[in-house]
Amino acid sequence: LVEVHNPLPDIWDPASQRLTWNKPPVNVLVIRKIRDESLVEPFKELCRFLVEEKQMMVYVERRVADDATLSKDEAFGSIRNQLCTFREGYDDISDCIDLIICLGGDGTLLYASSLFQGSVPPVMAFHLGSLGFLTPFKFESYKTEVAKVFEGNAAITLRSRLKVKVVKDMLQRTGQQSYSREQQQEQNGLLPHGHTNSEAGKVTLQLQVLNEVVVDRGPSSYLSNVDLYLDGRLITSVQGDGVIVSTPTGSTAYAAAAGASMIHPNVPAIMVTPICPHSLSFRPIVVPAGVELMITLSPDARNTAWVSFDGRKRQEIQHGDCIKITTSCYPVPSICCHDLVYDWFESLAQCLHWNVRKRQARLADVSDSSDTEN
Repeated sequence: LVEVHNPLPDIWDPASQRLTWNKPPVNVLVIRKIRDESLVEPFKELCRFLVEEKQMMVYVERRVADDATLSKDEAFGSIRNQLCTFREGYDDISDCIDLIICLGGDGTLLYASSLFQGSVPPVMAFHLGSLGFLTPFKFESYKTEVAKVFEGNAAITLRSRLKVKVVKDMLQRTGQQSYSREQQQEQNGLLPHGHTNSEAGKVTLQLQVLNEVVVDRGPSSYLSNVDLYLDGRLITSVQGDGVIVSTPTGSTAYAAAAGASMIHPNVPAIMVTPICPHSLSFRPIVVPAGVELMITLSPDARNTAWVSFDGRKRQEIQHGDCIKITTSCYPVPSICCHDLVYDWFESLAQCLHWNVRKRQARLADVSDSSDTEN
């Protein structure tokens, strides 16, 4: 018999995640899908509602405010003059935004996430794009839905992100085309007995990623050959078209197309999915959220690899470079239309047509068969 001195902890209920305002929201960032003329009218309607009826300070990108269609609309001129504008990469608005409202598809939410490399304000996403897996709200009822969010107590999903570092080779071994695995481990800060060399390499890029990090063979005709480490230990080599490291949110994106399981965004995990592996036994795996993954070119790789982050900032990875990935401490608080369980299964059914099949007919009753025979 085993005596348990401490009672088992209660299982955490994700439905307890609710949005509570410490102070009334004032500054609202509106992200609109660019190059889509069908969104001009919804954008103007939303901005007019926020400025005139809700007395909010509305922030938009300068390229959105300078849109020729908006500039020519004299009726919208008074609202347009009250909009606060910013430029991506130049103006830091991370500390002054209370709420983000997205008009578009899933890419609009990914873009909004990229603007906030630290803490992210709550995000309310309206489905005005093509797929809409991450955008649960319908614009037809935007006034009612936005008013509910301003009141607080809305259900939210904390979508985990990946903290990614790209570390470039600092040793500059002239004329050396590839490293031994021991040299690569030393270069990338992996020393014996779990010690880390913080001086090795130079961090050239650090990002927060909402969907996935994709390492692939790029334009090369050779298969990619990369090594995958977990907490400093070599786990496997990936030989194929590449590998996807995704969040639970990203498990329903590129990873799903590559054969991964779909994970609810509240599950703390990292999904590792090979892309067309040259192996019959390489299945996607799920690892704990707290581990650090590292990807390097294998010493005998015949070519370089390429990496992208949520489909952006694509760059080449050379021998001696590495990509370090772990779960970020800055999730994206995504506001739910109903609740975080219903919204997810609704998206699976409506967007991906999950488990759609013609229903099997029931067997005829015995009495029915007897009547037919008689």
